[in-house]
Parts: sequence; C-alpha cells; structure tokens
Amino acid sequence: MAMNYSHAFHAGNFADIVKHAALLALLGRLQADPAPLAVIDTHGGRGLYDLDAPEARRSAEAERGIARLLEDPAPPEAVGRLKAAALAASQAAGGRRYPGSPLLVAQRLRPQDRLTTFEFNPREAEVLKASLAGARAVSVETADGYDGAVRSLPPEGQALVLIDPPFERGDDYDRCIATLQAITRRCPGAAIMIWLPIKDLETFDAFVRRAEEIRPVRIAEVRLRPLLDPMRMNGCALVLAAAPEGLDLDLAAICEWTASRLGEGGRARLWGSA
Repeated sequence: MAMNYSHAFHAGNFADIVKHAALLALLGRLQADPAPLAVIDTHGGRGLYDLDAPEARRSAEAERGIARLLEDPAPPEAVGRLKAAALAASQAAGGRRYPGSPLLVAQRLRPQDRLTTFEFNPREAEVLKASLAGARAVSVETADGYDGAVRSLPPEGQALVLIDPPFERGDDYDRCIATLQAITRRCPGAAIMIWLPIKDLETFDAFVRRAEEIRPVRIAEVRLRPLLDPMRMNGCALVLAAAPEGLDLDLAAICEWTASRLGEGGRARLWGSA
C-alpha cells in the first residue's frame, strides 16, 4: 500500500542537511578506495524537489533549513559541499531546487560505481526516474526498499546502504533493525547509515540498544531543542555501522553547525562504540 507521506513538504529541512551532508562526506571517504562502490538507497523519494511548490511553501521547513545554509558565507567544508550541490541544482533548473539523496549520489559516481535506489510509491518513482534520466549506472526500482537493499548487495567490492524511511508506518523501526541485521549477515563490511527522527528519548534509546545488539554503531545526534514535546521532531540522528576512518571529523562539523545555526538551545554529540 502506498503511503500518504510526501517528502516534498520537508525537503531541505534541518534533518535533510544532517543526512545529506553526512552522505556526501561518507561517499567521499569511501571513494578514496579505488574498489568499486555499490550505493543502495532504500527510500529514494523524488530525487529533486521544487522549494517554491505549494507543499514546500506551506511547511516552510526549507526556509529554516537549506535557506539558512545558503545564507552562510563560510560554512564548514562538510556542510559546504551540500550548499554547493543545492546551488548547482537550483542554477540548472532555473529556480529554487533541493537535491535528494539519489541525485546527490548519482552525480558523484565514478565509472566503477553504481547506484540502486528504491521508491515504493509508483508516482514518486516515476518522478525519481525523470530526475535521474541520463545518469549512468543508476537503477530505480518501484519496490520495497528494505527487502531490495539486502538483495542488491554486491558479491564483492564496497557497499554503502542508506536507510532513511519517513517513519510514517508503525513497523519502520522494526524493519530498520531487521534490515541492519540482514545486511550484517550477508555483507558484514558494508557501510550502513540509518536516519532517525528524534521525538522522545525512550523511542530513540530503544532503537540504539537494539542496533548495538547486532553490531557496533556510531551515533551522530542533533537536537534542535529539549525533548519536551514527543509530537514534534525535536532532532534527528544518524546510526552508522562500518563508517570509514576520519568520518567523525565531518560528522562533528555537520552536527555542530546544524544545532548551533538552526536550533533553539540545540546541541550535538557523537557517541557509540563503532
């Protein structure tokens, strides 16, 4: 069943800045190795978002996110990469646009790399295919990304799996854990990045404990405000497994910039055993 959730309302918000800046940093560090890299994106969305569309204007989340990054004349390098990508997307389209994860990755693939991205909603998947038209070594599947991620793992070479559901379904947390476990069994060296919203501490901590039972993980956490209202997205986190050496430097810069520039008494921290 297709979900009602549309990322068009949320594109370019603070959580996208954290996720996509970290994705670019992670991708760049993995590509320092000449071995082929298979990138798998479980929830591709549209690939490119119009920030002047009615849904984006209605939520105004981009105005409190990417718009503020674009106004920063000298962001940290790890955040500046996303600023440059957003500017390039807008210039190419002749209007305000925000690139989603499949487009960010597709533009950076080396000849030996490939991208497989999934989108369960057929209408969104068609828009995604149009956004990625002409990109080489890119496959878009209208299918369940959790199952697809596991079957798309390469028999050899490097792998990067981005798991970033909207968490609109009641089983998304459970399926993230099941997918983490399945990937670990089949391809233990794969780098995995799971995006999580932070609404209340109990839900967040419970997920991290379950992940740590499977393998060591590193947590990059941003809180915009104290966790006083569990109905709001008060922050977000990235749960990473098999992250490459040096990524902590990028994650710290990304999280600290987001918490300080976009938060209301926000804070950032890196923790975990990985």
